[in-house]
Amino acid sequence: MTRAQPGSPRQERAVQHLPSSIDAVQTLLAGQGYVASRALATVVFLSLRLGRPLFLEGEAGVGKTEIAKVLASALGRRLIRLQCHEGMDAASAVCEWNFAAQMIAIRTAEAGGGADAQTLRAELFTEDYLIERPLLAAMRPQAGGPPVLLIDELDRSDEPFEAFLLEALSDFQVTIPELGSVKAPAPPIVILTSNRTREVHDALKRRCLYHWVDYPGFERELEILRARAPEAQDRLSREVVAFVQRLRSEDLFKKPGVAETIDWCKCLLALDVIQLSPEVIADTLGAILKYQDDIQKLQGSEAKKLLDEVKKGLVFT
Repeated sequence: MTRAQPGSPRQERAVQHLPSSIDAVQTLLAGQGYVASRALATVVFLSLRLGRPLFLEGEAGVGKTEIAKVLASALGRRLIRLQCHEGMDAASAVCEWNFAAQMIAIRTAEAGGGADAQTLRAELFTEDYLIERPLLAAMRPQAGGPPVLLIDELDRSDEPFEAFLLEALSDFQVTIPELGSVKAPAPPIVILTSNRTREVHDALKRRCLYHWVDYPGFERELEILRARAPEAQDRLSREVVAFVQRLRSEDLFKKPGVAETIDWCKCLLALDVIQLSPEVIADTLGAILKYQDDIQKLQGSEAKKLLDEVKKGLVFT
């Protein structure tokens, strides 16, 4: 569940056809450095084949957002991201009117003794004065084919916003009161993510295919780390993955995700570390744990104890 950095959306992309099998999906994602489980590749294939939105839930840092990014890059499609937050409404998700430009047009018309009020109003509420937001942009025709629409961290938005999304996910259209409905000529590839800080309503989930993205097992996380930090020696990679996996079994406020595994390994490489030690772990805990209470639990002899357990269970070739 990793990826190479995508190019700028302004760069030319080589448009790819949709994969024709589950194996082709895994190969497509692997080409972008994303290591997907068979189950995840299956639901991605079905989402692409059936044109259904894909709802991904799971802990933070397990690769939910990345799947949209790698799909856009691999398929040569534009990525349109809607980052959800509390208080999100139609203006921030669909569009809003450029009031400053409208006021200038009104003042210009008044100064010149121009159009009557009815004509002026019709001219003001046109595409020329519309500020396009992600949902509306996703419904527009795109040069490389339907875009990938990422609705990220939906659980951070309010429940009324979920209801607003139902039209977009059911009919792939949005309604602008002054202009009417705008329907996508072809459905965008829609990926929704949630860290499950709250439950998302069933009405929205029913419109999507669903998949829980879990922490990977040791071998798959090691494969992910090798893809993202290939310069790390095998011993260090194995120790890093084993230690992070051992940490996840501890009673922590926030367990480290795969993203933290990769970040930590890159920090260790920057310090020219070739194998873990209690001192190195103590100095770099901020790369994998983000809460002081969790960091304090690993101070002193606790880190050494966990590291000793990890090393006993590892076999190096």
